[in-house]
Amino acid sequence: MRIGDAAAAAGTTARALRLYEQRGLLPPPARTASGQREYGPEDVALVRVIRELLALGLTIGDLRTRADRLPLLTRDPAPACGSGTGDGGFAPVVDRRIAALDAELARLRRQREELARRTGRPPLPRAE
Repeated sequence: MRIGDAAAAAGTTARALRLYEQRGLLPPPARTASGQREYGPEDVALVRVIRELLALGLTIGDLRTRADRLPLLTRDPAPACGSGTGDGGFAPVVDRRIAALDAELARLRRQREELARRTGRPPLPRAE
């Protein structure tokens, strides 16, 4: 399928597919005799995985460090990320992102508590 059809099937744009290819997240696609990109179902599945991971807060830079492993995540079921840092898996990238999210949540909680204190609003009840 051509780039527009592949983009539509993956829920994105042709521009995004070109960007993913340029940044090394997608391998260069096959080309027609006239030079147009051709994508298959496996490419569409890979673009869907990339979009899901980006939506979860990972960056293109994060994904680029593990671009060779992205196709593994298109399997059903996807393999676990692993827990070691030397396995070449996604665990180190995911662990860093979760730590950043935890830090941001803590910062937002402190900010909310300070705003409530300064304005005389009740604090949020603690979740148990």
